[in-house]
Amino acid sequence: MPANGEGDRPQPPERPDYTVYRSRPRLRDRFRKPDLEGLRERLRRGSDKRDRKPKPEVERPLWRRIAKWAGIAALAWILLSFLAFAVSAQIQEFKLADGADEALDGNPFMLVSPQNILVLGTDIRSGAFAGPEEAASKKCLEAAGEGKGAPEGCDPVRSDTIMVVRAGRGTFRKLSIPRDTLAEIPGHGADKINAAYALGGAKLTIRTVENFLGIDVDQLAIVDFDGFRNFIDSLGGIEVDLPTPVCTSQSGGAFNLDLDEGEHTLNGFQAITLARTRDNECGSGEFTGSDLERAQFQQIVIDGIKGRLTSITRLPYNFIKGPIIGWNAPRAFVSSMGALTMPQLVLSSAVGGSGSEVLQPQSLSDPLIIPQEECRQKVEELLGSEPDREPACSPGG
Repeated sequence: MPANGEGDRPQPPERPDYTVYRSRPRLRDRFRKPDLEGLRERLRRGSDKRDRKPKPEVERPLWRRIAKWAGIAALAWILLSFLAFAVSAQIQEFKLADGADEALDGNPFMLVSPQNILVLGTDIRSGAFAGPEEAASKKCLEAAGEGKGAPEGCDPVRSDTIMVVRAGRGTFRKLSIPRDTLAEIPGHGADKINAAYALGGAKLTIRTVENFLGIDVDQLAIVDFDGFRNFIDSLGGIEVDLPTPVCTSQSGGAFNLDLDEGEHTLNGFQAITLARTRDNECGSGEFTGSDLERAQFQQIVIDGIKGRLTSITRLPYNFIKGPIIGWNAPRAFVSSMGALTMPQLVLSSAVGGSGSEVLQPQSLSDPLIIPQEECRQKVEELLGSEPDREPACSPGG
């Protein structure tokens, strides 16, 4: 047993062996003198920052806050207008008959590739635009408006508006074909060009116009008169510049116009009545009473719509009415142009020119005969180049 009781005490552990390593200074540190003054300065700056009181937050002026939220609200309103336009355009595209859509050659990139848009208006009328005996049933209206042939129980429908619009890449030009023009209708021989719609709907009309003008039809728009009227009214009417006085009565006296030559503001019903005008009781001696003036009036209405949409002075009104205009604009047509292509058409109309032409016959015969030379010249003006193939024009022209 150990002496003095040392064996009862716990012994401290033996100190472990270890080696101390000292890091070598970097080469540049060997030649650098200790910067004690710099260290003191950095420490002093840190102390000053801790002791410094935070600056009180300065409240922005009231006008800046109002401007900020006004800008956000304006942006949201514009986005809502575009959304309404896109949704409405897509709905109208879904209504187009499959056969008509298959006959088209277009693509969704109108801004970089100009396209030919065939605009058709039919002579079928709803109760809002016709007398009681002229009004068509809902079934007949829907079939004609979608580009289909007349279903059972419906009378054949003819096209009384035939216009080709060339739009895209800074171009916006129009060429109207009078509805009484003699044309070769594929599979049916020579007849008035408006009979193509009655014989085979929009699909046969597309083939007829392509053959007549020697062009490819890329897009289709069939006028919906109720939608067209609502669209014009949402714009606050349109301004037109009439080359002649117009006195006309439509639908058994339901719609009348008595306008002097010059500028007028027309509402939706008046604009459609003008577009349908063929017989003019107060026109000048140069007024032929044929479909030539009707085609001219239809182009005047289109130019009036364009002017309303692009006028600088109308910007405040168009902004306030933005979602309503955006929703109603595509509803003026059942169209092959959906949410992607329709906005490009609107932009093309805004930046492009306003060239308007009507094919002129060699005489006021019935049907109208368009000479080959006249036909080819107007097609070249429409396209800005020679057509891909020789226009057939009127047989015997």
